[in-house]
Amino acid sequence: MNNYMIKLRKLFKKIGRVSNLMSKPVENLFPLRPELPLPPGVSEKSLFDILNCVRVEDAPPQEMENYCRGDFRRFVYTYGLVQGLSGKCLELGANPYFTTILLQEFTNLKLVLANYFGSDIGNSITQKVTYKDVSSGEIVSTQLNSSHFNIESNKFPFEDDEFDVVLFCEIIEHLLVDPVAVIKEIKRILKPNGVLILTTPNVSRLENVARMISGANIYDPYSSYGPYGRHNREYNKHELHLLLNYLGFNIEKMFSADVHANSTSDYCSVDVLASLLKKREFDLGQYIFVKAINTDIGGNKKPSFLYRSYPADEIE
Repeated sequence: MNNYMIKLRKLFKKIGRVSNLMSKPVENLFPLRPELPLPPGVSEKSLFDILNCVRVEDAPPQEMENYCRGDFRRFVYTYGLVQGLSGKCLELGANPYFTTILLQEFTNLKLVLANYFGSDIGNSITQKVTYKDVSSGEIVSTQLNSSHFNIESNKFPFEDDEFDVVLFCEIIEHLLVDPVAVIKEIKRILKPNGVLILTTPNVSRLENVARMISGANIYDPYSSYGPYGRHNREYNKHELHLLLNYLGFNIEKMFSADVHANSTSDYCSVDVLASLLKKREFDLGQYIFVKAINTDIGGNKKPSFLYRSYPADEIE
């Protein structure tokens, strides 16, 4: 039996002895909350107040407020990846527009939006959005127009090399069929040396480690919104590195970070995990944030770590 397995068995025994003891706060043991990349001259409280005013027509106000409160840090980390960028930017899955308003108010990007709400809607959609204008402090409203298409089954309605930046945030985990095909479409419309911003939940987050050790399931429940309403395949940092490199992207920045309150201690003592996970301490955040540059010609097949049961000549 190797040393790791011996340590793991000792860990299980120790968890039983200390499960009723108070653990140290997760943040004291793991670097899960990097500093927020706030816009110059804007405090965290002020930025939250701005985003907390975002409302979308027909969306319940309390639902919007809860969403902002829960995911505020994710929006700001995403904004940090585009700080200093300019040009034409496509935001896939823009609704409910928290990130959209951040980009509109605090960057020089020219935004183009895209969404998908189901096959019974046409090729475009307009939604009324209200928000707090940064300059005046007044609540204002605007009509946001989006292209409407399914990124898995439709060719993107954009020209080759059209965009300087593409945001692909909180989408890849929902895909059902072929993530490589989707990223190839992103690559097609992205200029050479254009920037891909990708964010997604981290399957290797500390909470999932604790869940598995305690015997809890890590998979997403079935959703009343249908198959796209759940996470169908989550990723870790290593897999995203392999996938993007294979498709011709050079990763300029990648990190994981907690966004929500961390629930690890609900499943086991955090102290017990610290020594075993020290080498992976920067891989354990709830979400993964990636900034990648479109530098090379990508592979034409399907990487074997992500696909199976395809003809041999389609797998690499």
